[in-house]
Amino acid sequence: MTPSPATVSSTITARAESAYLGLALGDALGATVEFMTPREIVHHFGVHRGIVGGGWLKLRPGQVTDDTSMSLALGDAILASGGRVDPLACAEAFDDWMRRKPVDIGNTVRRNLLTFRRTGVPAAPASEHDAGNGAAMRVLPVALATFGQSPAAVCAAVQAQAHVTHNNLVSDAVCQFLALAVQDLLRGCSLVETLGHHLGSLLAAHPALSFRDRPRRENPSGWVVETLQAVLQGLVDGGGFEDCLVDVVNRGGDADTTGAIAGMLAGALYGQQAIPKRWLQALDAGVADRCRAQARALLPLAA
Repeated sequence: MTPSPATVSSTITARAESAYLGLALGDALGATVEFMTPREIVHHFGVHRGIVGGGWLKLRPGQVTDDTSMSLALGDAILASGGRVDPLACAEAFDDWMRRKPVDIGNTVRRNLLTFRRTGVPAAPASEHDAGNGAAMRVLPVALATFGQSPAAVCAAVQAQAHVTHNNLVSDAVCQFLALAVQDLLRGCSLVETLGHHLGSLLAAHPALSFRDRPRRENPSGWVVETLQAVLQGLVDGGGFEDCLVDVVNRGGDADTTGAIAGMLAGALYGQQAIPKRWLQALDAGVADRCRAQARALLPLAA
């Protein structure tokens, strides 16, 4: 039986909300153990599985970091631009976000936003050294706003936001892969189907991103290669939303970002029924409301 358009729309919207909530939950969960090693996590927590705040940023329980707050800033910019991913609007939104003194900001993001502030040019110069995960962590609003568009249009929009701070071929490839993967999952594709659609071309262009023939990626750095390896290992080997996020953040390292990206994908894959209620109750209510609202608002613009 073919679902009616209304059913498809409501299902996709629900998955989009789950992806956005998953991003925020993975961010809040991982922030507690960011920059810790797996051995340190075991010593302090056994297995870390609660949204309890703390960490090196001394967060409140349920508070999020730059992964979620930059995503929300980007989503606001896209909505204000009528659904377009305009580089100048993105850069201005990120600059305004930085002026509000966020709880955390990556070095590459800060450096290239300061350059934008000085020059007014909304694209950082290409750099082989800017392959961090700062553009990948905030790609979800673009995936939602371009849902239903051609892969070429999606990739162009992804680059428009990414290049504000990260103009790098490997970063571009990971951001594009994540956006297209999220869109497949929103359509109801399985994880096997989704990886089958996009992973081959990604690894052919960038073999260093391979994750199945590598040891378990523990203590991942902010390098986007290690980020994606940790996320995909956790997603493929995990037994559901909670198992995936707990696995990924207990690897330590840049755990707020690996948690956020894993949560984005796992939320789109498993849906709202898989998200632990105790985590949702612990998440900052204002952040949760904004994630849900943006997910709903961005998708119709892509229809």
